[in-house]
Amino acid sequence: MTFFWTTSTLLLSLFALIAAIICCGISWKRSGYSRSVGFLETLRFLLIVMAVITLNQPELLQEFRPEEQPSLVVLYDTSESMRTRDVLNPKKSADPPITRKEAVAALTQNATPDEDSPDDKENKKSEAKRTKLTKLWEPISKRMNVVYEPFSSKLTNPAQGTDLNQALLEATQKHNNLRGIVLISDGDWNTGKAPNSAATTLRMKSIPVFSVGVGSKEHLPDIELASIDAPTFGVVGKTIRIPFKILNWLPRNRDINVTLSGTRGEKIVKTVRVNGMGQLRETLNWRPQKIGEYKLAIDIPVDQTEINPENNRIEFPISIKNEALKVLIVESYPRWEYRYLRNALERDPGVEVNCLLFHPDLKGVGGGRGYLDEFPGEKNLFKYDVVFLGDVGVESNQLSLENCQHLRQLVRSHAGGLIFLPGFRGKQATLLTTELEELYPVLMDPGVVKGYGLPFPARFTLTESGRRSLLTRLELDERENESTWNNLPGFQWYAAALRAKIGSQVLATHDSESTRYGRVPLIVTRTSGTGKVLFMGTDGAWRWRKGVEDLYHYRFWGQVVRWMAYQRNMSKGEAMRLFYSPDRPEANRVITLNANVMSSGGEPLREGTVVVQITSPSGQVESVRLAPAGDDSWGLFTETFTPKQGGIYKLLTTCKENGAKLETTISVQGVEREQIGEPARFDVLKEISQVSKGKLASIDDIQEMIDSIAKMPEPKPIIRRFRLWSNPIWGGSIILLLTIFWIGRKLAGLA
Repeated sequence: MTFFWTTSTLLLSLFALIAAIICCGISWKRSGYSRSVGFLETLRFLLIVMAVITLNQPELLQEFRPEEQPSLVVLYDTSESMRTRDVLNPKKSADPPITRKEAVAALTQNATPDEDSPDDKENKKSEAKRTKLTKLWEPISKRMNVVYEPFSSKLTNPAQGTDLNQALLEATQKHNNLRGIVLISDGDWNTGKAPNSAATTLRMKSIPVFSVGVGSKEHLPDIELASIDAPTFGVVGKTIRIPFKILNWLPRNRDINVTLSGTRGEKIVKTVRVNGMGQLRETLNWRPQKIGEYKLAIDIPVDQTEINPENNRIEFPISIKNEALKVLIVESYPRWEYRYLRNALERDPGVEVNCLLFHPDLKGVGGGRGYLDEFPGEKNLFKYDVVFLGDVGVESNQLSLENCQHLRQLVRSHAGGLIFLPGFRGKQATLLTTELEELYPVLMDPGVVKGYGLPFPARFTLTESGRRSLLTRLELDERENESTWNNLPGFQWYAAALRAKIGSQVLATHDSESTRYGRVPLIVTRTSGTGKVLFMGTDGAWRWRKGVEDLYHYRFWGQVVRWMAYQRNMSKGEAMRLFYSPDRPEANRVITLNANVMSSGGEPLREGTVVVQITSPSGQVESVRLAPAGDDSWGLFTETFTPKQGGIYKLLTTCKENGAKLETTISVQGVEREQIGEPARFDVLKEISQVSKGKLASIDDIQEMIDSIAKMPEPKPIIRRFRLWSNPIWGGSIILLLTIFWIGRKLAGLA
């Protein structure tokens, strides 16, 4: 037993004991040495002794030493990233690199081949490796029990992820007398909590982590087909652009043949040049000739100097369909832009065009093939994929407020496209007082409703977004495309747009005119609800036909129409249309399902039971009920779901109210958490070791680390303290004795 006294408490204790002895003796003597008083005074003295002992804080100390041998857990990474071939032999630099997995195998029991192998030669190799392994860990195994444990993740396919945090925590839970952890990994973690959380826990338990980094900190020579951005479906007979990205980790420029296969025809080959230690973004163009489901693949050849040939190919599915887009053009006067736009779209076999020409100065509306007598009602309007609004407004002989309300619903709830084409008469200014104002992608100058006329032609200037956008891609090559835009015939009128609204994307501006917010925006897009909107701030695009006919004028408007109608044509039936976002879904990321549902009478369904039965690639079935999007979203039902794996998902959409069924498929890209070929993350391993008071070493220096672990001093014994002075039993004993003392005094007749 130990006491934590001070000089003052010790002197006070001695004084109290001496005083107690004297007082108790006098009291007993006065009572004539009565037996009862003698008992009470003895009890009084005992209470004073216990109080003095409590004052000096007595503690019982017990030293505890574990009887079992301490353990050292060797955690080695078995995830897919360990297949990266970037571990060089420092002693034989001419040897080809080996994989990280092979390098780790030489340090663990996993390196030992099957002992039951009938091949004597293999058995000898096995014995040699086992002997080498034993010698490597021998300095530690004499003092500790070395345990080898693989780790990766808790995913369905464990090797497709790395959870460093969970691996470290599980090691502490499995082993009671854990002396330390050796973590052999490339440091790449992509699932679970951050590993420094587990490192903090280990530090509090005095368990250091000795990290061994495997792999190269930098990219070894490699050419990688990094990504593609292909659409999920295309139209037969129409060119499909497939953007791709190539990374070149070689020191020299390379001319690479990029091959597109699986087209049910000849392979498409394009030669590109990628700068050394650089990257390239390019596109392949393919014109499908047949309807159906395709599985395409893009390949680049394997360079003799690259280390990883497994990242030179990407496969992806695409669905080719027939096209039947419905377009409505609404105009007041037959200006040149209207005439050439109508003629160009009518010549497109995949587009059905209807026109409504109001002719405000004449009685009646324009007539002829494809012309309408009046603005379509709600039921018929929602059949159109894209609507062009020219120089028209809300007037007695033009659009009504109800028409504007239906146009808003077409865009927001039915994934339709709306194109604003203002003119020099300024009719569209009245639209800004209706529900269409929220769809307008730009803020207009209310004082200049008729825009600005120019004495000399002006030109468009592409923004950074415009240079990347497929809408403004008039040429395949980016440099040629920008040159074409700079040389297009100019325009001599433009709308008085002050700036783009928040959430809008400016693709092109005026080349010289500005407002207080910057250059005048001329081509602006935005997403509203489930649909898309485009603003064209000039009516001079028809001039692009000069010398080239429809080449650029129709190419631009054709791309715009198909971009706007893309989602609406993902999957549709007689009474139901299903579309989703994003266009290229990925596993473990939310997909928004949207369904436009019509009633039996052809009107947008306001309430109903719309269910999507989803069958995953593994055969698991999940039902998702779509809910109405809101009172202002007619006929739109929406809900989200998260795919757990990549592959083809089969969707069966049903509606109880109209009995409609719609079958379709969604191609979901599998998310590759484990990237083969990426540099090792030594910074992660360094942080784990620093937090837990361990060390970091490369795989070449592991012997030095093992020797330093073997020289670690023995841990101090665990001291268990029993604080008697603050123990409830001790305090209860004092109270009990005080009670007995008080009762005894009463029985003895003392006050």
